[in-house]
Amino acid sequence: VQLQASGGGLVQAGGSLRLSCAASGSIFSRNTMAWYRQAPGKQRELVATITAGGTTNYADSVKGRRFTISRDNAKNTVDLQMNSLKPEDTAVYYCNKYLSEYSIRATNVYWGQGTLVTVSS
Repeated sequence: VQLQASGGGLVQAGGSLRLSCAASGSIFSRNTMAWYRQAPGKQRELVATITAGGTTNYADSVKGRRFTISRDNAKNTVDLQMNSLKPEDTAVYYCNKYLSEYSIRATNVYWGQGTLVTVSS
C-alpha cells in the first residue's frame, strides 16, 4: 500500500502550489480518488474528488476554480493544482481513494505522511 503525497511548502497568500500523489495500484485502480486536508486542531476534511473517468467535485471552500484536481490513470497519480491560496488553506494535505465521512474519521485508515501546505498572510 502506497500513498506518497508531495509538493507542499510555504507560500504567500495569493500564490500557487501543485501537489502530487503517487498511489499503489490497489488503491488507485478504478477508484474515485480524492484530496483531503487537516488543519491544526481540526478534523480532516474532503477537498476534491475525481472519478476514474475524470469527473470532478470540490468542497465549497475551494470552488471557483481555485483548486483543480486531475489524475493520470497510466501512472497512478493524482494532482491538486492550488491557486489563489489563502491562509485558511494551511493544512496537511493527503490523498486517498474517496472515503465516507465515517471512514475519514476512522483510526484504522492508512493515509500516508501527507504534505504540509503553509500559506502566510
